[in-house]
Amino acid sequence: MDIQEIRKDFSYLDKEKLKREIKYFDSAATTQKPNSVIEAVDNYYKYSNANPHRGSHYLGLKATNEYEDAREVVREFINAKRSEEIVFTKNTTESLNLLAYSYGLDNLKENDEILITILEHHANLVPWQMVSKKTGAKLVYAYLKDDYSLDYDDLKSKINDNTKIVSVTGASNVTSEIIDVKKITKWAHEVGAISIVDGAQLVPHKKVDVLDIDCDFLAFSAHKMYAPMGVGVLYGKYELLDKMNPFLLGGEMIEYVHEQDSTFTKPPLKFEAGTPNVGGVIGLRKAIEYINSIGIDKIYEYESNLTKLCYDLIKDTENLTIYYPENSKTGSLLSFVFSDIHAHDVSTILDSTNIEVRSGHHCAMPLHEYFGISATCRASFSIYNTKEEVYNFAENFKKVRKVMGL
Repeated sequence: MDIQEIRKDFSYLDKEKLKREIKYFDSAATTQKPNSVIEAVDNYYKYSNANPHRGSHYLGLKATNEYEDAREVVREFINAKRSEEIVFTKNTTESLNLLAYSYGLDNLKENDEILITILEHHANLVPWQMVSKKTGAKLVYAYLKDDYSLDYDDLKSKINDNTKIVSVTGASNVTSEIIDVKKITKWAHEVGAISIVDGAQLVPHKKVDVLDIDCDFLAFSAHKMYAPMGVGVLYGKYELLDKMNPFLLGGEMIEYVHEQDSTFTKPPLKFEAGTPNVGGVIGLRKAIEYINSIGIDKIYEYESNLTKLCYDLIKDTENLTIYYPENSKTGSLLSFVFSDIHAHDVSTILDSTNIEVRSGHHCAMPLHEYFGISATCRASFSIYNTKEEVYNFAENFKKVRKVMGL
């Protein structure tokens, strides 16, 4: 890859207009957007703005075609069987809530079990807490080994005949570990449980083939893969989606509405009530085309190499713990904390050198409690970052202790 050419696609690197030279290491939270994606969204609102599926006029049909073409591009990207298995939501969180309400509440009962891991983002945790409280089902956790990697033996031992849902992250947004969701899906299916994959940190970085994984559901967000905020995807096997009740009710998702009752259309529109974020969906299509033009395998290799470089440069820093299972397959981020400096102070000091990292619990409070800490710093990398930026990060990072008078 020609990284300097790729960097020309991202306007945030225009230091004259930004009034600052940014080294952006927070792509796990949200990626920057290439100009082609921004232009695609702009062109939609200029030349195709209309509600899809509802108007028989020129602009309505044009918007419908662009919206449904994007659905097909997403289908191809994750290798789903049919485009009707692609539901557009507003983010991963909404996709997982849809499953909690439309599948979990209707299919679980007392003494059933939901299995997740301690690695989970709140979006793949809090909804299952709700389901367990309302249905009497038990929420069960799989934990980690001493090297911060997922303990697969622990996870497998907790799958039993009472397990009805196994919902796991495809890649941790704290430890960076890439999870073997294909193996976990196989274990889930052996006891008749459904498999759900939170792909928010996986889909933007590695090739995901839902037919190969055989997961029943996959959720991910557009804004973590160079596309606009406000668009998410829920993939689901059609036979499951067809049996599920809709999560949101109103326009678009109906078949017939009478004074006292209604019937609903088929998936995916059954789950897409109201006017959707058409511009964002079109932006997602352009982002996928952008990823494909580079090659997702090349993206993964480049980002993971940057991550490992950063790890090697800072791992021996005094009083530093890095929550990174270096012997496991990992992605594009590092989370770390000093024993004697708060993560927010580290982030603020780095920001004064134009280096932007995230600090906090990263919507993974149970994991931080498990580690016995309140917060970490997280540096996450993307294709617009360079080795030079990583070296600069390491150089300034090693000065943090001096700034704090340590």
